[in-house]
Amino acid sequence: MTEDRDEPEDLPETATASGAAPRMARYGEGLEGRPARRERGMAERPRDNFLTRASKFVRDVRSELGRTTWPTAHEVRHTTIITVIAVIFFATYLFAADRLFAFLFDQVHRLFGVS
Repeated sequence: MTEDRDEPEDLPETATASGAAPRMARYGEGLEGRPARRERGMAERPRDNFLTRASKFVRDVRSELGRTTWPTAHEVRHTTIITVIAVIFFATYLFAADRLFAFLFDQVHRLFGVS
């Protein structure tokens, strides 16, 4: 007497009754092995007119702006001061480095007599 080792029909395709490793489902496959989602743009739906889409866009923007965290005036002031100090520091540094390299190149030109 031989036993059938078929999988029961109530188990999903990715599982087996014998305990063997399940088959990896491809992206988008449901438990039945059929695509569980529709591809974007594949569903037939009526196209909305421009005003409907524009009003939905404005509602979405207002909704997102409501979830945005805005800095306080104190935080803005401090980050502005830090930015101005950093700009002044780097401008001074780059000016000094430029003047130093210009001086060094002038000295090399004078030393070797290049005109």
